[in-house]
Amino acid sequence: MTNNNQPFDTISLTVLYFASLAEQAGKDSETVQVDSDDLTVIYAKLSAKYGFDLPQDKVAVAINHEFGSWGDGVSSGDTIAFIPPVAGG
Repeated sequence: MTNNNQPFDTISLTVLYFASLAEQAGKDSETVQVDSDDLTVIYAKLSAKYGFDLPQDKVAVAINHEFGSWGDGVSSGDTIAFIPPVAGG
């Protein structure tokens, strides 16, 4: 029998930031330890940490160098990227 009340194991992710998000984070990438595989939770925590001014619905997400959706789960060792909208001009 499995125990559904077990805490979630911490996973390690490489996070890539682009454009304004990289400027606000002060870096292009980092390795983070998170206790969730939910991209919305991960983005919310990083947004609070760095003061991102873009809401999640304005940011694209990629997992292991392929565009994904916010409902996709991630696993330890994955690379995720948060990509703000590209300005035209």
